[in-house]
Amino acid sequence: MIDMLSLLPQYTTDEFDSRHRLVIVASQRAKHLTQGAKSAVSSRFTKETTIALDEVLRGHSRYLTGKEARDAMKEAKRGKEGETERIAMMTGEDAREIKKELSVYVDDTAQPAVTPTEE
Repeated sequence: MIDMLSLLPQYTTDEFDSRHRLVIVASQRAKHLTQGAKSAVSSRFTKETTIALDEVLRGHSRYLTGKEARDAMKEAKRGKEGETERIAMMTGEDAREIKKELSVYVDDTAQPAVTPTEE
């Protein structure tokens, strides 16, 4: 089997320890691009997946491994939990204000039942 990275002379193959890591990093970058992230560099490609692979192979996308990656995941989880707590601790005043603003768009009052009249 031919190593696909050896077919691309403009890219360095020593940056990744395996093809699997390359695929994982490129797929995560492609996900970011499809969600609206801006490309790090101008690319001649148009598809997000190809742009992501190009960025990763050129070394424009940074990734973490090992202990650094675990620490970053823990920090991100703490940030999400803090945001959830902040939302949960909203005062009753804030909740009433939000409900008042949303009531313009949503009418949750009970509608009287319509009974067909007999003729």
